[in-house]
Amino acid sequence: MKNDPQNPLSATKCSVLLADDDPIVREVVRAKLSGNTQFEIVGEAEDGRAAVEQVERLHPDVLLLDLMMPNLPGIEALQELTQKSNQSRTIVFSSTVGPQQIVQALQSGARGVLSKGRVSDLERAIRCVLNGSYWVEDREVSDIASLLAELSSAMGAPAQNRSYGLTPREIEVIALVTEGCSNKEVASRLTITEDTVKRHLTNIFDKVGMSTRLELALFAIKNNLLRKSGA
Repeated sequence: MKNDPQNPLSATKCSVLLADDDPIVREVVRAKLSGNTQFEIVGEAEDGRAAVEQVERLHPDVLLLDLMMPNLPGIEALQELTQKSNQSRTIVFSSTVGPQQIVQALQSGARGVLSKGRVSDLERAIRCVLNGSYWVEDREVSDIASLLAELSSAMGAPAQNRSYGLTPREIEVIALVTEGCSNKEVASRLTITEDTVKRHLTNIFDKVGMSTRLELALFAIKNNLLRKSGA
């Protein structure tokens, strides 16, 4: 099934690639999805490098991706696929799911984060991400900024009033970057050019002393910058 932006569940089957180094987990997921004719597992990968290669070859609608895998960790595989503008929608399927893992997965391009202990929610999670929303643990999430604000509390973010010299526009850029938006998406959302986005990011990194988008996202959450953006 190729994703149709207007009706992503209109085709007969949703193709799923399962990437997990644990054969028992793969067997459980296979058994779970095989009972539904709407889903078809088109491939399985035992390590991160194989997952990237199979996604590029098979173009699945959904990638179920474990974070802890040999050769190439799941989060690095996800980042590589995101940089290549891969169209598969990724659900991180992990044994450990905490606020920081959720932020890291979403910031790296995942559309869903699901604990392996919640395999009963797997079919709903897949339908959710195919419909264009996000799935986190046990629920559909349409407002990622609000979710990240919740996570800031869960991570024990202190209530601070410091702005770090950031302008209101720079805080808007940070909020969108934290949602996982690319420079192109940020430019579109704020009706500015990509060059302007790049200049904002250069200024932001200089002001807060960060060097990567993930560090910036975690910094924003810990310092309540998302709430200052109106999230």
